[in-house]
Amino acid sequence: MDIKTSLAAHGYAKAKSAALAPEAGTEQGPLGAAVKDFAQTVQEGEETAKAAMLGDADPHALVQALAETQLAVETAVTLRNKVVEAYQEILRMPV
Repeated sequence: MDIKTSLAAHGYAKAKSAALAPEAGTEQGPLGAAVKDFAQTVQEGEETAKAAMLGDADPHALVQALAETQLAVETAVTLRNKVVEAYQEILRMPV
């Protein structure tokens, strides 16, 4: 194993541990918190939509919940696209 590969492996290990490191007072890292927030936003939007269909929520709350859900989904898709682009760029690198 040459120096460049060793440095890359070390950098990857450091980045991985930083991404998965728990935040103060929580058991999950920043990525886990983001996924949890995304899931909670989508679930709240679904609950508001169900309540609006049953007549228990006003239309304004429904529109607001749908807008928040749409923003969360668009953000998740954009993040996924960036990760895929980065992965494809890594694959194009000469070895």
